[in-house]
Amino acid sequence: MVNLEPYGGNYYLWQYIPSIPAAAIFCVLFSGMTAFHCWKAWQTRARFCIPFIIGGIFEIVGYIGRILAHDQTGQLGPYIMQSICILLAPVLFAASVYMVLGRLIRSIGADEHSIIPVRWLTRTFVSSDIICFLVQGSGSGLMAMGSSASMGKSIVLAGLAIQVLMFGLFIVVSFEFERRLNRTASVGRFDISVQWKIHLRVLNVVCALILVRSVFRVIEYALGNDGYLLSHEWSMYIFDSVPMTAVMALWAKWHPGIFRGSKSRVDHDQEWEMRSDGLESANERSVWGQTKDVKQNTGPHLNSP
Repeated sequence: MVNLEPYGGNYYLWQYIPSIPAAAIFCVLFSGMTAFHCWKAWQTRARFCIPFIIGGIFEIVGYIGRILAHDQTGQLGPYIMQSICILLAPVLFAASVYMVLGRLIRSIGADEHSIIPVRWLTRTFVSSDIICFLVQGSGSGLMAMGSSASMGKSIVLAGLAIQVLMFGLFIVVSFEFERRLNRTASVGRFDISVQWKIHLRVLNVVCALILVRSVFRVIEYALGNDGYLLSHEWSMYIFDSVPMTAVMALWAKWHPGIFRGSKSRVDHDQEWEMRSDGLESANERSVWGQTKDVKQNTGPHLNSP
């Protein structure tokens, strides 16, 4: 029978024995979806999805670490492996999420509807994501040291708080963009080559899932090592593993690789004008054809005695 082992003295890295079946299930799920995202990113040449794929690899490595930790609860290696990788994977997911909104806005030529200039949108949020990654990474490393565990958790908590704050702001930007776009009188002109509405809504759902997971982590670390969430394994799977699996599944179904972000507003205006001119020309030809038919049909009757 496997027993909980101390790392050193009376300090325990784990508050429970990690479950092999649960970790194996999510390891398989993340492996399959990460492989699919690799193929999809290669197919669509979507380089901005690379952080998302790396996040999937982090999840795989993290759950392998949990499998190894089942009978090695006193060993530092598996604990660090799962702690850092599972903690940081959503930060990498967020980096791709931040880049998608800017590309979506540019791909439909709706730059003026963003409350943050598009040229600053991606830079601002990706920069904050890098800060979150570094802060949480350094904190999770310190957590493995018995003497610095308390400081490490405080640093991780600060990184998570920054992530929640920036993600909340990002969701506000995304929802406000959609609201403004729906209110414009010429909303039809933006729906040219992509299904931007469904992709924007999927993006918002993905954001909500990552935000829920981040809030859970904030509460988890705030309660401390003896808190209910850190001492019960099911909570991590429900509020972290399941939402992150859903994130990868949603983007597998509605992959953002269709957004190139290459079209400018002028391109879309010209395309709209060409479509409008073509419609007007078609209407003129239709009216002219109908007039000609009427003349041909009435001609013999006018000439008859």
